[in-house]
Amino acid sequence: MTWNSTMSSGYSSLEEDSEEYFFTARTSFFKKLSGKVTESKDVEKGKELRAELSREEIRLKIEQYNSLTKDHLKMTLASSGVYTGFIKVQMDLRRPVTVRGGQRGAGGTVMGEAFYLPRGVINTLHVGSKNTVKQVIAALLNKFTVADNPAKYALYKRYRREDQVYVCKLADGEQPLFLRLMAGPDLDTLSFVLGEQQTGEVVWEAFSIPELRNFLRILDKEEREQKEAIIRRYENYRQRLQEALREVKGPTQRN
Repeated sequence: MTWNSTMSSGYSSLEEDSEEYFFTARTSFFKKLSGKVTESKDVEKGKELRAELSREEIRLKIEQYNSLTKDHLKMTLASSGVYTGFIKVQMDLRRPVTVRGGQRGAGGTVMGEAFYLPRGVINTLHVGSKNTVKQVIAALLNKFTVADNPAKYALYKRYRREDQVYVCKLADGEQPLFLRLMAGPDLDTLSFVLGEQQTGEVVWEAFSIPELRNFLRILDKEEREQKEAIIRRYENYRQRLQEALREVKGPTQRN
């Protein structure tokens, strides 16, 4: 089953720091990045840079950022030194997710259904400079009412240097808005992607029995749809061949 629900606007507060996220209803797509994708580990470098920047340097960076942005998604600096702004996160989940439902199973647990979230869709989030990667992941999953463990997912940053495209998994404590500020508003320079944890092969033991059964139902449905599509395609070929044969036989019989 494919996710076909429309995205809606709304607020979701985070209990850890009382910051609020604003989820827009905007749907768009990142430009495809060309070039070789490689791994990069520069999280520690970003932490050192953040520690070295003063409040005045942050203010200047925000002014520069706001002068460059073209979509009116500007950053705002508060007197406390905390700043807020927007980040865009591309959804790139390759496996189905379990969405919370209203039915209750044994033991009172809430049962859900498995869906494929649309890949390539971008969610625009209003976040604070203190909000972490872990909080962003939790907020995105909550936005789509995903019941899966957030530990199954990771936030990646993708950026270009010359003709090379690099992908780096962000640590849970990293602050995406700071990375956005340092990189500027250009999505070719830096973009965020929500994906599954890259652990090599899938560890099926990490999934619950209801999740595995949902996966099987999805696979069965896809198999039926593929079979029906093949039958329709060859039925169309058969009809066209029969029409061609009738056209060839017609003049021959008249002669």
